[in-house]
Amino acid sequence: MTFATLGLIEPLLRSLETLGYQTPTPVQAQAIPAVLAGRDLMAAAQTGTGKTAGFALPLLQLLAMEGPKVTANSVRALILVPTRELAEQVHEAVRQYAENLPLRTYAVYGGVSINPQMMKLRSGVDLLVATPGRLLDLFRQNALKFNQLQTLVLDEADRMLDLGFSEELANIYRALPKKRQTLLFSATFSDDIRLLAGQMLNDPLSIEVSPRNVAANTVKQWIVTVDKKRKPELFVHLMRKGKWKQVLVFAKTRNGVDALVEKLQGLGINADGIHGDKPQATRQRALDRFKASEVQILVATDVAARGLDIEDLPLVVNFDLPIVAEDYIHRIGRTGRAGSTGEAISLVCADEVNLLSAIEMLTRQTLKRQNEPDFEPEHRVPDTDASGQVIKKPKKPKKPKASGGGGGKRNLGKWVDSGEVAPAEPSIKPVRKVPVFNTGPRKRKP
Repeated sequence: MTFATLGLIEPLLRSLETLGYQTPTPVQAQAIPAVLAGRDLMAAAQTGTGKTAGFALPLLQLLAMEGPKVTANSVRALILVPTRELAEQVHEAVRQYAENLPLRTYAVYGGVSINPQMMKLRSGVDLLVATPGRLLDLFRQNALKFNQLQTLVLDEADRMLDLGFSEELANIYRALPKKRQTLLFSATFSDDIRLLAGQMLNDPLSIEVSPRNVAANTVKQWIVTVDKKRKPELFVHLMRKGKWKQVLVFAKTRNGVDALVEKLQGLGINADGIHGDKPQATRQRALDRFKASEVQILVATDVAARGLDIEDLPLVVNFDLPIVAEDYIHRIGRTGRAGSTGEAISLVCADEVNLLSAIEMLTRQTLKRQNEPDFEPEHRVPDTDASGQVIKKPKKPKKPKASGGGGGKRNLGKWVDSGEVAPAEPSIKPVRKVPVFNTGPRKRKP
């Protein structure tokens, strides 16, 4: 099968040839004809399998061949994404695909000034990539109209709900024309997403090209158990031992990102970090330097779990396990993309055992464990399995305490038998037992 057999027009085929695309992926092979036929679509595929081309290519073709010319402040196709990084990535892919088409495309998101975006939208755009919050800001300021909208794409809709965009999605839904094509693409489908699809899609065609919530088999995964306080030390040890050249590291919190970057830089390691508190320009600069191999270690919160497309990234390290199990799939999906292989290592401490169990239950696999010499944890990480159970070893029976036998010990002038246990906070003040001493005249020894 080729892209030409899927019905794509010649300008798109030229763009794909320039980009080196030769054979459609399974999701592209099923999605492209369905979108060209005007069907609503609900597609699930692992990250890195070509979802963006699956909806962008046919969408661009429909825009080029059908519908009126876009008017001022209007948009003909809208792609909603959860993060700024993903907006930039999707728009860059769209821009490359549309290189030979007379279409205007643009991306809008928060964290940057809204005024240049309002200026750009004055002449209208054929295809707009947007995050929900900034899209609503532009709509409420009359900088954007939806009267010409033909197609809505929800990309990574599950992540949008995880980030609390449900109210924004509902407001956007009410503002859109009732008659439109709607496409929902995601790596995972939760029950909430299926409910959302039922509300926003009309008789959708369902595509699932991979098992639900399963990590790509191109990624080799394992965990290393360690005490929490020794994670930074272990990371540096593994980096030097494995001679890591380019590593994407995920930490749970923004403070955790900053602390690890500071430690690595203090050791002379070229590291940088991205998280939600940093300005968009700073985040983009760090990402660009990492892609260009000018930065060896990029540390990020889950803001980077989706939306980072780094060619041939060899390794992902979970410095902390994610709170939401589905984010594990997206984190490790940054490696092993487009048929390449990769590795994903997770540093796990005892208080993360429930997070580990949730990941194994979601992915239906028990992650291989590995102990690193000299880093064996003092606080053992309990065994887990894919059933979601934490396997606790039976406790050893306590030895009975010795009783009686005059083994008393003196304490604050009173005698306490070794078998007695005094209450920690007695409600009535105990009567002090005073030892009885012989107060009579002492007898002299003969």
